[in-house]
Amino acid sequence: MKKWLLILMAALLTLVGCSEKEETKDTKDKNDANSLKKVSVVLDWTPNTNHTGLYVAEKLGYFKEQGLDVEILLPGETGADQLVASGKAQFGVSYQEGITQARVQGVPLVSIAAIIQHNTSGFASIASKGIKSPKDFEGKTYGGWGAPVEQAVLQSLMQTENADINKLDIVNAGDLDFFTMMQKDIDFAWIYYAWTGIEAELRGEKLNMLYLTDYSDQLDYYTPVLATNEKMIKDDPDTVKAFVAATTKGYEYAISHPSEAADILLEAVPDLDKELVHKSQEWLADKYQDDAAQWGEQKLTVWENYAKWMASNKVLEGEFNAEQAFTNDFLPKKETK
Repeated sequence: MKKWLLILMAALLTLVGCSEKEETKDTKDKNDANSLKKVSVVLDWTPNTNHTGLYVAEKLGYFKEQGLDVEILLPGETGADQLVASGKAQFGVSYQEGITQARVQGVPLVSIAAIIQHNTSGFASIASKGIKSPKDFEGKTYGGWGAPVEQAVLQSLMQTENADINKLDIVNAGDLDFFTMMQKDIDFAWIYYAWTGIEAELRGEKLNMLYLTDYSDQLDYYTPVLATNEKMIKDDPDTVKAFVAATTKGYEYAISHPSEAADILLEAVPDLDKELVHKSQEWLADKYQDDAAQWGEQKLTVWENYAKWMASNKVLEGEFNAEQAFTNDFLPKKETK
């Protein structure tokens, strides 16, 4: 009888010990979660390979390492710039063009890192359309989204070949994707090659691609970028620094491990096409940082040159201070050898 009592008491003590360990672990996990600072970052569009570094930083714990609990939000009717400017989101994915226009209107957005170092966008058309230069825009139909900058860019490229923009039909295609536009009597559109161009390759569709950077150095602007607002920088610089440090690590991982990074994006957004994500990630891997000293770095001349182009093409009215529009201060300091 005593033997069975001793066995029963030992079993009870073991159960109590296990329970206390489980409770201690659960409490620790809960305390760890509570100690993280909650912030949000709003995407500019549906998730794609421009955003991979954010998903990597979340999945691999880089945000957590920096004491952050980051929620990645999709844009709704209110865009990322508006949410970040109003303080409803701490960070967002934006564009140099948008931040430049916002600042001349007194909206205090600030770019804190360039996601891609050089502009990879341009005007694309199905090869059978025969559009091989801006001169070929004459007599064609362009499908856009109705922004004033579109006509200015089109005119700027056409002027390099003495083409007449009045001979180009510009229509607002709304949210139609490129391939749908090509089936609706639209001849060409403005795309990012990393996504739509790669999709065309996978479809076996040959494109003619006219990159903006082939026609003007001033059109080599940062698109996209990470943004915050001046109040966040002033009131909580440590959180900005932590967010940029973790995001930098995420994009550096995507540069070094494009296939693994693609899988992380697919895990987070399983509706994406697997082959497209992998091919796009591979294409972008060496373009995130490109010739910059480190990922995210921005140059004053790029901000000044594009603002000058915008002003000369009458899509920017007001005083623009390029030095206040961006900062490299929150990028991790690289050791010099």
